[in-house]
Amino acid sequence: VPQVQPRAEELSELYRELSQHPGLSAACLGPDLTTQYGGKYCSLYTEWSQRDLARAENIKFCRQYLIFHDGASIVYSGPAGTCSEIKDELLSRESPSGTLKAVLRKVPGKGLEKEKQFLEVWDQNRKVKSIDLTALDKHGSVYDDDQFGCLAWSHSETHLLYVAEKKRPKAESFFESKAPELGTSDEDTGHPKKEDAPVKGEKFVYYEDWGETLSTRSVPVLCVLDIEGNSISVLEGIPEHLSPGQAFWSPEDTGVVFVGWWHEPFRLGLRHCTNRRSALFYVDLTGGRCELLSEDTRAVWSPRLSPDGCRIVYLENNVLGPHQQCSRLRMYDWYTKHTSTVLEAVPRQAHGAFPGIYCGALPGMCWAADSRRILLDTAQRSQQDVFVVDTATGTTTSLTADAPQGSWSVLTIDRDLLVARFSTPSCPHTLKVAVLPAAGHEAQTQWICLQDAPPIPGITWGIRTLQPPPEQEHLQYGGLDFDAILMRPSEGPTAQKPPLVVMPHGGPHSVFTAGWMLYPAALCRVGFAVLLVNYRGSLGFGQDNVASLPGNVGTQDVCDVQLCVERVLQEEMLDASRVALVGGSHGGFLACHLIGQFPDTYHACVVRNPVVNIASMVATTDIPDWCLTETGLPYKPDALPDPAQWTEMLHKSPMRYVDQVRAPVLLMLGEDDRRVPPKQGLEYYRALKARGVPTRLLWYPGNNHALAGVEAEADGFMNMALWLLKHLQ
Repeated sequence: VPQVQPRAEELSELYRELSQHPGLSAACLGPDLTTQYGGKYCSLYTEWSQRDLARAENIKFCRQYLIFHDGASIVYSGPAGTCSEIKDELLSRESPSGTLKAVLRKVPGKGLEKEKQFLEVWDQNRKVKSIDLTALDKHGSVYDDDQFGCLAWSHSETHLLYVAEKKRPKAESFFESKAPELGTSDEDTGHPKKEDAPVKGEKFVYYEDWGETLSTRSVPVLCVLDIEGNSISVLEGIPEHLSPGQAFWSPEDTGVVFVGWWHEPFRLGLRHCTNRRSALFYVDLTGGRCELLSEDTRAVWSPRLSPDGCRIVYLENNVLGPHQQCSRLRMYDWYTKHTSTVLEAVPRQAHGAFPGIYCGALPGMCWAADSRRILLDTAQRSQQDVFVVDTATGTTTSLTADAPQGSWSVLTIDRDLLVARFSTPSCPHTLKVAVLPAAGHEAQTQWICLQDAPPIPGITWGIRTLQPPPEQEHLQYGGLDFDAILMRPSEGPTAQKPPLVVMPHGGPHSVFTAGWMLYPAALCRVGFAVLLVNYRGSLGFGQDNVASLPGNVGTQDVCDVQLCVERVLQEEMLDASRVALVGGSHGGFLACHLIGQFPDTYHACVVRNPVVNIASMVATTDIPDWCLTETGLPYKPDALPDPAQWTEMLHKSPMRYVDQVRAPVLLMLGEDDRRVPPKQGLEYYRALKARGVPTRLLWYPGNNHALAGVEAEADGFMNMALWLLKHLQ
């Protein structure tokens, strides 16, 4: 069998080439303009991100396009100028009319000064406002995340709404003493003003946070900037037990609609957890009255107001249980105050029918101009497709059924001009535009490519479906199947019979969709076939599929991956003597299980922040409920695990099989991981070392669960590829 031994220089050159492909992150359509000949056109502003290996950071850049259309079709479209880097922008938002733009910008401090945050307002030709939020000191840092954060224009374009950390009282030790600072003393007494006087004994008080990637978020508040008056006010009236976010102005600007998350008795991790108790609220600006708009026993997010200001759609899940589920689409009528269910969760997807909603968020602009239809993208088995939903009838139509197979995402829709992103495992992100046809004719959507990406040579891919054998069927949820995406090198010395890298996804309730993924594409170019397994429990296959896994982790998911591996080794020209595993998080959990349960199949293993012992993870993770739910146990905030529960958690963990492991293991751990703390990986490392298994550990400071820092990601690929090449020879 031909051997592939590219040197480290060749690997780094390959990674440098593939990592330069930019990702398309956002799009915004400008207002319609009319030419002197009566034709209509508008500008399209797009934002992209790209890894800059020399600077070891992700950079953002923008590019503009022009779209000429007649309302029914696009007449001409093309780029307007080259791209330029965006520096220090945290958030930006166009005003409803498209004539103004708000920007939240970070500005490095001078000398010993801390970094500052400025809120800017731009018109079409200049910056008209620049407000130093740090100096005003009304609140802490503004939130720029997509969990709580927002930057929303009032309909009148006179006010801006955003979310920030609540201002904390200044604190000092009991023994600190210093003269009051100039300008902060009371004119009458000479003593410090009450609001500025530091509180003694509060210096080391613990503030809860919202976990992984949200460790600087504790107590969010809603803030309003009066643009004309240059004044900022923190909204009052929000109940103490709620943390507000994802806010926007109500019709007529009378108040603010927001999502409120319960944070009692304590905060749990929120990132990728669409099962946290939350509801939709309205707070009145004049009286400060707060009103509940949705049920308060569910989990809700992504509220979106229709263009006519009459309806709000939002996504809804059950509280607790799996962190990601098949969601309901709900709609609140602003004037009748009636809430309806537009789409229910789908237990099983009928062939070719709507699969259900599995998405982290609705697009920021998702409504059609008729204020009746909305656009969304969702996983459909191992693809991602765009659907239009009629909120009056609940009917759904795919806009990408006849388009190329792969991964489609809606970026924005405005005046029925639709902007989307498309990619495949062998083609990086491309920019697509279309006009949304009239109701009933949506299947005729014509997509036009506005920014192409060169397909990556040497990669072929396909999706295969597998049925578990009768003895592995779920007793309650029988008849479920699952998918895998197989990528193969189509050129090079190993193309005839390549070694195989098996990659189960994390979650476990997530999914590999057939889109661009840097690591699998790079491994394929090195000469490996890559098998991406969507075992039962993945999203996109119906809620029954999701519900089948809790209580069966370590068995059902492990058996699905092993079945898939054995099947492709039988049916494809692959080298069965050179099979390896690569996985992160729950994918690492599965990889560690598989090298222990099937030691004869696998000859090398690379894991990133793996779960190895659920029993020891439960007390240290930001999501203790995950440990109990996936083990098949009920979660209650006040419950303590008893010995029987700890036994069950350990029984379902990879650590149980560590004595059988023979494959060399490379571990990659993020020092700041709050989801699967690095003590998990260290526990496995020590167990392997004690048993004489070849193992190596890479420790990445400043990186959390995703290990997505540019330097850590690049170093991780190089070490992974070299480890696999070394141990699969």
